[in-house]
Amino acid sequence: MPDMLVKLYELPEVPSEAAYASQSGVTVRRAIAPEKHVVTKWIGEHFGPGWVSEAEAAFARSPVSCFIAAQDGKLIGFSCYDATMRGFFGPTGVDPEERGRGVGKMLFLYAMQAMRSEGYGYAIIGGAGPTEFYAKTAGAVAIPDSSPGIYKGMLKL
Repeated sequence: MPDMLVKLYELPEVPSEAAYASQSGVTVRRAIAPEKHVVTKWIGEHFGPGWVSEAEAAFARSPVSCFIAAQDGKLIGFSCYDATMRGFFGPTGVDPEERGRGVGKMLFLYAMQAMRSEGYGYAIIGGAGPTEFYAKTAGAVAIPDSSPGIYKGMLKL
């Protein structure tokens, strides 16, 4: 999977967090430190220990660089940035039963907006899985010869 590059200065408009919650019933917001154990446990159960490590790095930042999506008090998705490397987006995931509702799109776009507001001009999506989604949603383009990129030689259990 290639890395992809996103021009943060050309992001599409998105509704405010309050407007999105009103429309969809889903709250997307930046996570806070007291939620770390809940969020990382959920990530581990749904996506595995590697993603937990990255999310823990996002929780170590100030402000926390992890967004969460919840509905009726239940976590249904997350996205992180500046976790694996500075300027990188990911990991991100949505509960398989909740996919197809646009939650992943909003998690991605809110994280992109946060990166732009923190002074980044570009974001890198590391090892982008759904490349067509990122291209359509934010005009992301594949970075040539970027696979396996920074993940080359990564230790695994």
